Amino acid sequence: MRRRKRRRNIQHALLAIGALIVVVAVIVGVKLILEKKGIMEEPDDSVAANTDPVQKEEEDGPTEEELAAQAEAEREAQKQEVMGQAERLALSYDYDAAIELLKTLEGYDLDEEIQAKITEYETTRDSCVPVNINEVTHIFYHSLVVDPHRAFDDTSDPQTAGNSQWMTTISEFEKITQEMYDRGYVMVGIHDLVEVTTDENGNTVYEPGTILLPPGKKAFVLSLDDLCYYHSYDGYGFASKLLVDENGNLYNEYIQEDGTTVTGDFDVVPLMDKFIEEHPDASYRGAKGIVALTGYNGILGYRTDSSYADPAAYDGLDADKKQWLRDHPDFSLEEERAGAQKVADAMKAKGWEFASHTWGHLNVGSLSLERLQTDTQKWRSNVEPIVGATDVIIFAHGQDLGPWGAYSEDNANYKYLREQGYTIFCNVDGSAPYMVYFGEDYLRQGRRNLDGYRIYKNAIGEQDNLSDLFDAAEILDPERPPVPDL
Repeated sequence: MRRRKRRRNIQHALLAIGALIVVVAVIVGVKLILEKKGIMEEPDDSVAANTDPVQKEEEDGPTEEELAAQAEAEREAQKQEVMGQAERLALSYDYDAAIELLKTLEGYDLDEEIQAKITEYETTRDSCVPVNINEVTHIFYHSLVVDPHRAFDDTSDPQTAGNSQWMTTISEFEKITQEMYDRGYVMVGIHDLVEVTTDENGNTVYEPGTILLPPGKKAFVLSLDDLCYYHSYDGYGFASKLLVDENGNLYNEYIQEDGTTVTGDFDVVPLMDKFIEEHPDASYRGAKGIVALTGYNGILGYRTDSSYADPAAYDGLDADKKQWLRDHPDFSLEEERAGAQKVADAMKAKGWEFASHTWGHLNVGSLSLERLQTDTQKWRSNVEPIVGATDVIIFAHGQDLGPWGAYSEDNANYKYLREQGYTIFCNVDGSAPYMVYFGEDYLRQGRRNLDGYRIYKNAIGEQDNLSDLFDAAEILDPERPPVPDL
């Protein structure tokens, strides 16, 4: 009995083993058939099969809910980016452009946040008041002093007196810029002052432009004289040229007293760019200043004048030019012009404009017509191809073509400059806070020199012609020595 039972158990075990062998064989056979047909790939022995439903769902891609959430996040990111751009436009007083930009967003008319912003911009725009163009002041600087000791201290050197009288330090410039901003001054472009129309006879007519600012804001124009970095500046603590980085931002090269070269924000252009980047409401619709250039030493720190590359002109060059050429035996006019072109293009992209300052820094009021013609053609040959054509001339030495008011049509120099396309003329007259005159087809504007002489005289109480802009006693650089009389 016991032997029969054991035999049955053995038989059952053998049957079970046989059935298992059949199942395995079937599975293996099916797998081989599928692999042969390309339906199943050989699994990686290093990876175990995973039948986790979450893993399978991930392999199938995101769900509809996840796709919808992703799309909504992208729409929100785009909305916030556009709203940020619109806010910057509104801060620079271009409310209509800000509103139009917001309206490019899909579904803007149903979005409560966007509608609230549009209403805010419309309300602020409608509260703005027109600027009296005849009361727009115009200030100007030369290149800024980086190191006051190098610029001013050597009283045995006659040039230090000129540096002290005509130049402003970085410290003074930064304090002036901040205080004028705090008092509500907003920089406008010189062309914002003008509206050009055509009368019934087809003649061009210049009329005051329209600038709308919030109540309490005041407009001003900024210009820079001689942004050429003359050879005569070398060794006196001024920047030596303008440069531009890969992002289009401008900065300066500066040669220190020990001869080493460093870079940074050492003059008006990069300093003002940075200030307006941080304070967009300091500028009307992105306006910057207008830069008045001569040409005889090149422009913007680059030796772009043809005289540097003309062997026939070498004997007639001044000592500074000759020394510079000896110090730069690898000089290339083409490379210098290309460098200046890159800087000029970057400046224009940031809102800066250019003006003629005459090629030779000449007194136009006492200049013969022939000399003026020769000088103008030099400017147009050496400077205009780099910075572009301009209709603005800022007179060197502050001199003008004639007395204030209408230019005389009998004035040959005025007639020639008008024929050359100049329609905006600027002199220097700091006796009044603003001087604006519209001729039939031109604009004249007086400028105020914010230089060492004027700041110092106001700071010590001998003059009072800057108090509408800033407190000179607070502005005066403590490193500035007493400024000699003119």
